[in-house]
Amino acid sequence: MTNETLVAYLKDTGAITSAAVEDAFRAIHRARFVTEESKASAYLDTALPIGEGQTISQPTVVAFCLESLGVQPGDRVLDVGSGSGWTTALLAHMVGPAGSVVGVDRIPELVAFGSKNLSVYGFPQAHIEQSGRELGKPEAAPFDRILVSASADVVPDVLMQQLKDGGRMVISVRNAICVVDRTNDHFKTVCHEGYAFVPLIT
Repeated sequence: MTNETLVAYLKDTGAITSAAVEDAFRAIHRARFVTEESKASAYLDTALPIGEGQTISQPTVVAFCLESLGVQPGDRVLDVGSGSGWTTALLAHMVGPAGSVVGVDRIPELVAFGSKNLSVYGFPQAHIEQSGRELGKPEAAPFDRILVSASADVVPDVLMQQLKDGGRMVISVRNAICVVDRTNDHFKTVCHEGYAFVPLIT
């Protein structure tokens, strides 16, 4: 399997539907974000362990989340549970040099792993840092888009409040991927069932 065969598969199955997500997947190679032990499986459509009890998500799931997120060039994006750094890099490609992406993770070893992986691409608009005591990065809010790559029991209010008016969050809630849109102080949530993520560490 190669990056090209992975992209072709994701297009054939309908996981990738937009040019923006396709371009990001073509530019950002998943093999650069997995452990040495998993290199041979990097382009398979499966989650893979990255240490510390965490995983790099299944490509189909990441593609679905990115399509649902609707990132635009110039957006300010928060990537919660950045892990391997793969989603941070994909988002950085999508927002372009006029945007910004900050990845946050609770686990110091994964902050280091993700930062090292992300550095390969030299994106000045993206970095990964250690999470603070609060979920997300409230001191840098509001964000245009928030991606949460771990499963919560409910949509955390603290993250909803970090969305700007007109902003969108994509988050896993139990076994569903939920899309949360903010209009003023009204939040609309639509969930899609049938997904699995590692638990969100709060």
